[in-house]
Amino acid sequence: MSEFELGNAIQNLNYEQSSQKVARLEWELKNKEAHIQQLLESERSLQRELKEIKKSPGCRVEERLRKIGCRVKERLHKMVGGIIPFGSRRRFCISFVVHFLRHPVLMLRKGSLSKQYREYHASAVSILRQREGEMQQVTSQMIKLPREMPHGQVPPAEAKNKSEYQALQIPQYETPMVSIVIPVYNQFNYTYHCIESILANSADVTYEIIVANDCSTDITKEMEDIVHGVKLVTNETNLRFLKNCNHAAKKARGKYILFLNNDTLVKENWLEPLVSLCENDTQVGLVGSKLLYPDGTLQEAGGIIWRDGSAWNFGNGDDAGASEYNYVKEVDYISGAAIMIPRRLWEEIGGFDEYFAPAYCEDSDLAFAVRDEGYKIMYQPKSEVIHFEGVSNGTDISEGQKAYQVLNQRKFVQKWRRVLRKHPTNGIDAFHAREHSYEKPTLLMIDHYVPQYDKDAGSRTVFQYLKLFVSQGYNVKFIGDNFYQHEPYTSVLQQMGIEVLYGPYYANNWQKWILGNAPYIDFVFLNRPHISVKYIDFIRENTKARIIYYGHDLHFLRETREYELTHKEELLQSIEEWKEKELSLMRKADMSYYPSYVEEEAIHEIDPQISVKAIPAYLFEQVEDCVYDFTNRKDLMFIGGFGHTPNIDAVKWLASEVMPKLVELLPDIVVHILGSNPPKEIEKLASEHLKIEGFVTDEQLGEFYHGCRMSIVPLRYGAGIKGKIIEAMKYGTPVATTSVGAEGIIDAEQIMLIEDDAETFAEKIARLYQNEAELVRMSVESVEYIRKNFSPQNAIEVIGEDFR
Repeated sequence: MSEFELGNAIQNLNYEQSSQKVARLEWELKNKEAHIQQLLESERSLQRELKEIKKSPGCRVEERLRKIGCRVKERLHKMVGGIIPFGSRRRFCISFVVHFLRHPVLMLRKGSLSKQYREYHASAVSILRQREGEMQQVTSQMIKLPREMPHGQVPPAEAKNKSEYQALQIPQYETPMVSIVIPVYNQFNYTYHCIESILANSADVTYEIIVANDCSTDITKEMEDIVHGVKLVTNETNLRFLKNCNHAAKKARGKYILFLNNDTLVKENWLEPLVSLCENDTQVGLVGSKLLYPDGTLQEAGGIIWRDGSAWNFGNGDDAGASEYNYVKEVDYISGAAIMIPRRLWEEIGGFDEYFAPAYCEDSDLAFAVRDEGYKIMYQPKSEVIHFEGVSNGTDISEGQKAYQVLNQRKFVQKWRRVLRKHPTNGIDAFHAREHSYEKPTLLMIDHYVPQYDKDAGSRTVFQYLKLFVSQGYNVKFIGDNFYQHEPYTSVLQQMGIEVLYGPYYANNWQKWILGNAPYIDFVFLNRPHISVKYIDFIRENTKARIIYYGHDLHFLRETREYELTHKEELLQSIEEWKEKELSLMRKADMSYYPSYVEEEAIHEIDPQISVKAIPAYLFEQVEDCVYDFTNRKDLMFIGGFGHTPNIDAVKWLASEVMPKLVELLPDIVVHILGSNPPKEIEKLASEHLKIEGFVTDEQLGEFYHGCRMSIVPLRYGAGIKGKIIEAMKYGTPVATTSVGAEGIIDAEQIMLIEDDAETFAEKIARLYQNEAELVRMSVESVEYIRKNFSPQNAIEVIGEDFR
């Protein structure tokens, strides 16, 4: 091996080891994140229990006694402080007598009385000064300091000649995705730093930069000597803003044209989200960025046009990180400082309408023209652009080019009068106006937290139904009971167009939000009993919304089965509490959902009057055919989040009762245990035949489904359809389970192995594991079963009448 080859081999080995280390650390991080979520859920549960305890008579009496004791103690402290003040001679004398009676010899050794007093006085003064300093520090922290300006500053003073600017190189592409058109008139310094920010923050998309030079008299004329690769389009006469943009756009080669003011700085990853939004939805005709002031505050999160043609820059001056400004939404218009349009559509419309020359209202007019063609105007919050508003044309609307703002607003109203009649009066119904959702029904979904769809089956179900409602044209809002911005999950919902209410404000003011928007909320979809009890009464009393309650599973039924298995006496009280709570929720809701007919039947046995139905618990848009390659598959797998006690019991039963016989029959067998937060009692079960894998990503999970011969689900208690079984069937992985695991799946015995006896379960698994023909049959029929019963269309047919 040559030295060069050896170096390459070492480099590859180091890279592989580093990659493995990174993957391991990422896995550990995800496990810790999942553990944090479980701790948060436990904390909320304990807080609710503590609140109930505090309401008890005994606790209230104890609290009153404690307050009385504190008041007595405070008054005694003030009385003593008044008689013998801290640091006084009187206090020193009393202290000396007390200490002398306890330790006379020690006190005599300390020296004369006057010496001890001086030391005492000096110590008291030092303590008082320390306390004073602490108070000053606390006071200073309470003072509201002015907002820092971390996001961007006005570019430095303009250089006198081009030699003072560092050369820039724009990458060249034969077919750029985006043509960035920057209209300019002088102000080279702003243009230079704008281009500099584009170069630093646009690596994920191919682009070209066209500078539309409207007869500038400054260094702009020599731009090509400084900014290499720029396409400088210089007008023969001064065309002014609108015609300048139209003229330069004729030189664009990109699939999209993006108009960007020169008095802007683009932030990291600003361009790709704009392109993705258009590429993923062919109905998007115009998309714009979130505009920020240089101090980081919000300038605009999309625009509103009222009936009289006046406009709002929605969110102006507010916190740019607030949840209401950070989801993708349809809007009336986007300010022209940063807007992107498909070049084909731009050419069809004919560009900015010269009726509005030289400038102003051309961006609003373009948005209305795009919508008139049947396309949507979208706001993309992930694209952030700092805009030094007023640099180009000032802010005085009584003179200069800015004066056209008033004139063109009148023109705009005249041109679009028929459309504006459908818009609300100025300031009325901002709820719909901010997202152009006038004709959309609004649905509020509430769950314990933002659905972490790759961690547990319940979250996956909530996520799939959120997608379903968005696809059906609902205006969807989401409240997670912990009001935490879990990432990347929150961003995924926001990019779907869902407003997620998070942060301390909404945690403390969710009732205020519901009261303020009650007239606009048509449906409320509550999840899980322990979350729904917090919201259902308030929503019922203060809105006219139709309330849907989804229990996920019957808790009292699940715990009843656990009691029948374990005979734990403490479960009896819990069963009754869950039963009372769940039935109460169902009676208050307009409709209740559960994942299978088994729960539906159990509920109707108790109360036939309750409106309840079984719905598809899991929805799959595309179910691909599975080519079951028997020879390249091996091992078994079990997946389940360990925050759910039936999964813990299942693994323990598998290890103690099933594995001994299974290993005897299949000596090389390995069962992979997947799922977040395995407790120590599960981790201790690990062996060469039972591997505790912990949390896995969706991609890794797919690899296990495609690589294992079978998925086993050894549940001994539980309720409802099991997500792990449905998911395995969707992947075409044959399933072996118990009668509890197969519950709710019609004709389950025809498509999966079902057995409750541990030794017989092991024997049947071993036989099936080596039966290629039967495994292939089960794989094919499982996929077809999912395609027929767990599609979005199937869900719409089941629940559609509840959302009319």
